[in-house]
Amino acid sequence: MPARRPGRGAGGPPGRSAFTAAEWRWIRRLRTPQAVQELLHELPYNNETAGETLRSFRGVVRDWTAHCLEAALLAATVLEQHGFPPLLLSLESVDLLDHVIFLFQERGRWGGVAGSRDPGLYGRKPLFATPRAMALSYMDTYVDLTGRVTGFAVADLRDLGGYDWRLSQRYVWKVERWLRDYPHQPLTMSDRRYAWLHARYRRYKARFPDRKPVYYPNRSQWL
Repeated sequence: MPARRPGRGAGGPPGRSAFTAAEWRWIRRLRTPQAVQELLHELPYNNETAGETLRSFRGVVRDWTAHCLEAALLAATVLEQHGFPPLLLSLESVDLLDHVIFLFQERGRWGGVAGSRDPGLYGRKPLFATPRAMALSYMDTYVDLTGRVTGFAVADLRDLGGYDWRLSQRYVWKVERWLRDYPHQPLTMSDRRYAWLHARYRRYKARFPDRKPVYYPNRSQWL
């Protein structure tokens, strides 16, 4: 699914002078999607224990924590400086706990960078012919006690024009509202398969309440 493109010059990346010295060191170090994903594996997950947040790249570097959308904005800001368009893959779920992934393309194939509490929702290697195919790779791993993917969308952050989603010192709630209202295409899973996956997840958590499952057959696709 092709992403929409903004008008000439709209929402373009900031120059080096817009970043602090510390921020620029991170950008210079993190030159590839793989390097950003490795950072997100180390970055403490933002559980929002003190209230909901939506930090920009600048806020994540400052506070050193990120949930999935904050991680996607970090990846978009960093990798935009290395020539990657700031694209997001949004996954909608029946429990309204949606997931957002930075979407990138290498050698004609699509992959993703993501932060998550669940290993199965991390990024994906650039193996997929279309963003939809990559979205489908999350269907099984999304099923937990309440989650079930219902749709996906590819959104280009440059469509937000001059809105400062990269370096704002404030929470960037406009990004969340924009994604919530963005048209998503449906993804469906049979009720029979969902019931099987849901039952398997419940059995696993009953046995291992403090672990996250990694028993999925598509683990070789995870970044």
